[in-house]
Amino acid sequence: MAEILVYVDHVDGAVRKPTLELLTLARRLGDPVAVALGNGAADTAPVLAEHGAVKVLTADAPEFAEYLVVPKVDALQAAYESVSAGGSLAAVLVPSSAEAKEIAARLAVRIGSGVITDAVDLEAGAEGPVATQSVFAASFTTKSRVSKGTPVITVKPNSAPVEPAPAAGTVEALSVSFGPLATGTKVTSRTPRESTGRPELTEAAIVVSGGRGVNGAENFAIIEALADSLGAAVGASRAAVDAGWYPHANQVGQTGKSVSPQLYIASGISGAIQHRAGMQTSKTIVAINKDAEAPIFELVDYGVVGDLFDVVPQLTEEVKTRKG
Repeated sequence: MAEILVYVDHVDGAVRKPTLELLTLARRLGDPVAVALGNGAADTAPVLAEHGAVKVLTADAPEFAEYLVVPKVDALQAAYESVSAGGSLAAVLVPSSAEAKEIAARLAVRIGSGVITDAVDLEAGAEGPVATQSVFAASFTTKSRVSKGTPVITVKPNSAPVEPAPAAGTVEALSVSFGPLATGTKVTSRTPRESTGRPELTEAAIVVSGGRGVNGAENFAIIEALADSLGAAVGASRAAVDAGWYPHANQVGQTGKSVSPQLYIASGISGAIQHRAGMQTSKTIVAINKDAEAPIFELVDYGVVGDLFDVVPQLTEEVKTRKG
């Protein structure tokens, strides 16, 4: 069976959820071969094996932490050359984070292959993997495949379930030679992001977002309370972010982050195309808005016409009651 390279997104050995989703998709196409780089790379093997990795290629070097992107591209290229030497490599899968998409693009250029970004589904095709994408501000769904070289495909979080499927997970050291560009951009400092205790926005199964209708930074406490009752991430529309009511890191939309949770709750958001582009692929969408003509109601699964200051607190209390 063909082998599928899967780039592992991890923090000091703790594998992040999008990688486990990639392994689910990779198993549809062939045998997953995971590539884990940096501090704690070897520690990822048990989890990766539990979710279907037949082999785990690991490498650790100071360059991965001290320099931006290129050392990781060098390593992924080394993994590509190692696996493709056997003639059975069918695709390279990478999570759709900002850094990983740059890695994917640089790798595709180096190996002379096509690249597909932000896929929301993958399936095996007669002439190679077929990727489903949501395009043109989520107005259309397309299916495409790479026609030249080994496909390099980035996949959006929450595009597939995490499904355990125990495999061998044989650990092998990956030999990497860094090129002259690897040390071109040095990391001079890092500032840890303050933890809110909530899930990462792009990875969350549930997202609760607030918009212009929240009418002030102090009122986002209502949105946060509902999110906390559901174990959800908090998002915001561009209008709310531009007004300074919520951090830009939480913006959902074309100029913010794209999310595809199982449940998306939009409160006080009109549904402008800029916002819809970032959340339209959510599996179930609920909108709360006092304007019955708001565009958001055109794409929702469930809509509540009402004042969010009445509806959201009642919903929060109902969630707490049912959980209690």
